[in-house]
Amino acid sequence: MEDKQGSKDRLKLSRFKLDSLLDITLSINANLPIEALLAKYESILRNNLGIGKILIFKRSAQWECLLNGGFPKHFESLDVESHLLGYDEITYVSAGMNFEGVDIIVPVYNNNVHLAFLLIGDIEEEGEGMSPVIKHLNFIQTISSIIIVAVENIRLHKESLRQEAMKKELELAARMQKMLIPDNRHMPRDPSIVVNGFYFPHYEVGGDYYDCIRLSDTKTALCIADVSGKGMSAAILMSNFQATLRALLTADIDLAFLVNKLNSVVVLNAAGEKFITFFIARYDNKTKVLEYINAAHNPPVLYNTNTGEVKHISSSCVGIGMLDEIPAMSKTDLLINGYTKLVCYTDGLSELKGDDGNDIGTREIIRHILNHEPVEQNIRAMIKFLGIPDTNPWLFDDVSIVAADLR
Repeated sequence: MEDKQGSKDRLKLSRFKLDSLLDITLSINANLPIEALLAKYESILRNNLGIGKILIFKRSAQWECLLNGGFPKHFESLDVESHLLGYDEITYVSAGMNFEGVDIIVPVYNNNVHLAFLLIGDIEEEGEGMSPVIKHLNFIQTISSIIIVAVENIRLHKESLRQEAMKKELELAARMQKMLIPDNRHMPRDPSIVVNGFYFPHYEVGGDYYDCIRLSDTKTALCIADVSGKGMSAAILMSNFQATLRALLTADIDLAFLVNKLNSVVVLNAAGEKFITFFIARYDNKTKVLEYINAAHNPPVLYNTNTGEVKHISSSCVGIGMLDEIPAMSKTDLLINGYTKLVCYTDGLSELKGDDGNDIGTREIIRHILNHEPVEQNIRAMIKFLGIPDTNPWLFDDVSIVAADLR
């Protein structure tokens, strides 16, 4: 009779374990959220196995408390690295182990790596119709492992979705950014001014922008800008900046007034979180005057082929959006005396490393433009020499260049 009853108990126990594993597996396959999976798991351990207290620490980027059922709140801040990593097997806690209220420590592995630790406390010595908890420990370890792996897979899936969303956001930002860049076929190509641009977008979206706008029969404006930061927010801010610039810029607008208006717009839109470095120049081919303002952008290079003079156009004021109001600004007028080359660029070019390990700055620009060839040829030769985009190991940002032949 006892053997028959024992067989019934073992059968009941086996069915319970199989039913529990099936329930958990079906729940995982049904894509239940982590909270629902943990609730099922906790119910099995507490309601069916008579375990009073459960605490799970799970490895993620760092160890975190995944579930606390019944332990005091301060247990959640236990230093896993110091107190639990030494436990490689199911361990019964003795009086001298400094785990008050914990009866059993159950490590959970995957590929011989600790994934989690289950702390069990306040266990019933005998549940109705069930074997004592200590006889279920291998089952508890197994079902804990299934739950932990499932939770990690859910986390990885969410992370994958987040990464995919970020990738799509960057792709959209890159497309937006590229739309800001004018096609060289639409740039001015007159006897008095020829403008060309080069734009290489890095895989991480930045906020480079350059433009060239015909303002009248005699006046042409060109500009280059770079917004701090990357991603969609940078692309949107620069898109808004371009729209504002094109709406305000005319043949006669005072450039200082224009820059102040742009500053107000960027301050309003960026709320102090981003700023834009900006260089703008307006050339009158009738008077041969080039007027410009440099708002903290990399200093463009001017080369007069007649005199051999090389000039760096230094900053006239702080960047756009750095301050609510620009405290001081100066517009410069420069008479173009003979064939002159103007090269503007972003820091993706100037911060490339040379053979000496230092930033190249403007030395390659200067070396390549010291001749009477069109600046378009100079830029192409420089880009090839620098191995952009294929062979330069220091290429970590967008590279933008807008250059002009002025006569």
